[in-house]
Amino acid sequence: MTKNQGNYQILSSTPPDITLSARHLTRSFGKKQVVHDVTLELKRGEVLGLLGHNGAGKTTTLQMLAGCLLPDSGEIEICGINLSRQPLSAKKHLGYLPETPPLYREFTVDDYLIFTAQLRGMKRSEAIGALAQAVQCCGLETVRKKIIGTLSKGYQQRVGIAQAIIHRPAVIVLDEPTVGLDPAQIRDIRTMIRELGNSGSVIISTHLLGEVESLCDRVEIMRHGRLIYSDTRSRMQERGSISGFIVSLRNPPPLSELESMVGIVSVEQLSGTRFQVLHTPEENPGETLVALAVHQGWQLEQLTPLQGTLEDVFVNITNAGEKTGDALKPKNRS
Repeated sequence: MTKNQGNYQILSSTPPDITLSARHLTRSFGKKQVVHDVTLELKRGEVLGLLGHNGAGKTTTLQMLAGCLLPDSGEIEICGINLSRQPLSAKKHLGYLPETPPLYREFTVDDYLIFTAQLRGMKRSEAIGALAQAVQCCGLETVRKKIIGTLSKGYQQRVGIAQAIIHRPAVIVLDEPTVGLDPAQIRDIRTMIRELGNSGSVIISTHLLGEVESLCDRVEIMRHGRLIYSDTRSRMQERGSISGFIVSLRNPPPLSELESMVGIVSVEQLSGTRFQVLHTPEENPGETLVALAVHQGWQLEQLTPLQGTLEDVFVNITNAGEKTGDALKPKNRS
């Protein structure tokens, strides 16, 4: 049975709500342990971002999740199937794009994708049908007969994603999918990934905060091989909220009059009519300022809350973990 999901179809029955489950994964290379007790889940219809600085253990973790690297300990299930005990059955539900796409550069796009589909156990007739869908999904219609080695890096990345989804897996694992691409190529690949996440489940590793903001529903942050933070993207953004606002007054009062208002911590004059106002978290003077502006004739033009960036939040979380050594994992709230 095939489940229709726009341009992308998941083969077989509807995947379970938890499509990927990893419990207590560890991995060492020689005497160096690079992944420590990692536990995570991926939900159906979700794009999960695995964040961390270079060397945090993201790629090693994804290699284990994709079945390319055995964990020293721990268990992985793909759509309820144990990856170590039933690897062939589990990998039928799994697509993987490593950081360097596994391309045969001398093949044409069509020949390569049919070849990869057959490697996945598809008959040639099935592979040809799956090819049309993968080509459409990844925007490869105009380059199907071209040699892969002649394509731009952006198109080669599309071919890499196409080989990961041609067998229509429920779980798609992408390692740094936009690394090295130009801004236009990045935009196209991100749009494609978001569409894949609407039907299947996607986990991507990245160190680009813009990627998280535009793609991800949920975020896991790694530091030194450990998961130190787990929450939704929206709640991660909430951590960046700042108690303050920018206010524009066409006829502003003396700075001292603003500074004397209850709850205001500081006022910085940005221009002749714009001010940055910081206040205590417990007492927001915004409504009072609006009322005074009307009463005193200050001619309020704008009042915009300050918002920290995801980059600020990421730095704060990783620095806090560095200092305390503790995981910062908020409990999910309904």
